Amino acid sequence: MASSDQDLVPVLDKDGVRLTVDDAIATVTLTNPDKRNAQSPALWRALTEAGRQLPGTVRVVVLRAEGKSFSAGLDRQAFTPEGFDGEPSFVDLARGADAELDATIAEYQEAFTWWRRSDIVSVAAVQGHAIGAGFQLALACDLRVVADDVQFAMRETSLGLVPDLTGTHPLVGLVGYARALEICVTGRFVAAEEAVNTGLANVAVPVGQLDGTVRDLAAAVLAAPRDAVVETKALLRGAQDRTYEEQRAAERQSQARRLRDLAGVGD
Repeated sequence: MASSDQDLVPVLDKDGVRLTVDDAIATVTLTNPDKRNAQSPALWRALTEAGRQLPGTVRVVVLRAEGKSFSAGLDRQAFTPEGFDGEPSFVDLARGADAELDATIAEYQEAFTWWRRSDIVSVAAVQGHAIGAGFQLALACDLRVVADDVQFAMRETSLGLVPDLTGTHPLVGLVGYARALEICVTGRFVAAEEAVNTGLANVAVPVGQLDGTVRDLAAAVLAAPRDAVVETKALLRGAQDRTYEEQRAAERQSQARRLRDLAGVGD
């Protein structure tokens, strides 16, 4: 991360999303601070495209946002009858067939799924407001570094909706069912101290130290051999769905692969 995001030639720069690559580190930046990086279907498609355009050399993906807010969530224009230009309105989607609605939401979710790929470690650098879809985008990443002014909130339920952009699974995994339910149904703010104490954030720092802290974290991840990081991430990601004995077996199998690779012995 020797070069700043602004110094690099973008691989992608469209619809409020910019992707730059500096060797093993890619940076995805939300670039619409005037609208507090509010989200739209076009932005979600751009995020999905960013994931598909990552070069194979990338090991760490940093997600950041310009301006004082990480993301204020879904652009309220989505709830108007006219919706977004060139897009079906949410009202139109609601009137469509079940299969069509399901397929559309699944397409939106793709912007939030690739961050947990086993071949990368994703780090969200979050400042200011991360509301609704913004909260879920931060939750999509493996790790979260937050500024001390961060304000997470899940507001979908208060709008008569549910969080549907893949945020519910990581939220429950991080803070437990009871606290996740309380956060979602009340829509309250979660500030930096609580975020760290409950596991939502790995660390909180002053706003001015956010980028530097993320750079240091990325460098620490890159210091470990890539294959060992990939194996470890896969091992930990699957732990929730395994029994204790199954996890022991998975550890043995992963370690056997690493030992054979280090020794230059094929399977």
